[in-house]
Amino acid sequence: MPKISVVIPLYNKEKSIASTLQTVLNQTFTDYEIVIVNDGSTDNSIAEVEKIQDNRIRLIHQQNAGVSAARNRGIEEAKGELIAFLDADDEWKPEYLATQYQLSQKYPECSVFACNYEFHDTEGNVKSTIIHKLPFVGETGILTNYFEVASCSHPPLCTSAVVVRKMALQSIGGFPVGVTSGEDLLTWARLSINGYIAFCNRPLAIYNLGEGYDYTHLPPRRQDRNDSVGRLLLQLYKSHPSVIGLRHYISHWHRMRASVAIRFGERRETIREVMIGLYYNPLNIRLMMFFLLALCPSKIRHIIISRY
Repeated sequence: MPKISVVIPLYNKEKSIASTLQTVLNQTFTDYEIVIVNDGSTDNSIAEVEKIQDNRIRLIHQQNAGVSAARNRGIEEAKGELIAFLDADDEWKPEYLATQYQLSQKYPECSVFACNYEFHDTEGNVKSTIIHKLPFVGETGILTNYFEVASCSHPPLCTSAVVVRKMALQSIGGFPVGVTSGEDLLTWARLSINGYIAFCNRPLAIYNLGEGYDYTHLPPRRQDRNDSVGRLLLQLYKSHPSVIGLRHYISHWHRMRASVAIRFGERRETIREVMIGLYYNPLNIRLMMFFLLALCPSKIRHIIISRY
């Protein structure tokens, strides 16, 4: 049995999947399998995968059901105790899996293992994450205050920089199916409630940004109108009201929704998200920025956003 199963959901990524796979094959740690779940791709993604000959690669096909369903299928098919997730357009540095496996050995009480990561934009620029309030000194430690860190930082857990014990994923039912945005954040929230997270502050994964990840472009998709993630986060809070930072994290979630709404020009939706966010954290100053933007005339709002 492989020590690690690498799960890659694949949907129409013919331009990136080969380079993504190559960064897995370049790992210094070699005791792994690669489970690629083709989620009904309609481009040449599968042809690109089939060009690469390596007996550690398993290609599984299913009808298009969304990224959560594809990851869940990968979890089901995985033979390893540890599952590493990698999106089909992201990359790893050569020491990534070795570092994650070392974390699992150093912190056996943990069920989630995360590394820091870098942002790469479409022009090749590299941007570091901003992570505040880590509860330990040094390169590695246990993230005992996940929600507090996540409320004031870039996400400390990024899908392509996380390894999880298979049993922990199964215990929460895997990734939520039917959620169009934020399914990964909800999964990390559930895992952080149910177990411990080991974290390495060295950036060993690369999150490749497409258009829509800055304020000069529209987001790649509209958000879930029903806000199932927000409702489920609220359920977590009601069940675990004493968890450090969870209330502020709910406010942070609604700030993220406000940032999407304002870029689509949805003024009422923006104000609604701001009001909900302020209820959970009245000191969330950044929410007020979106409130003021929603009150501005559309031309002025566009100018401000384009310069942000």
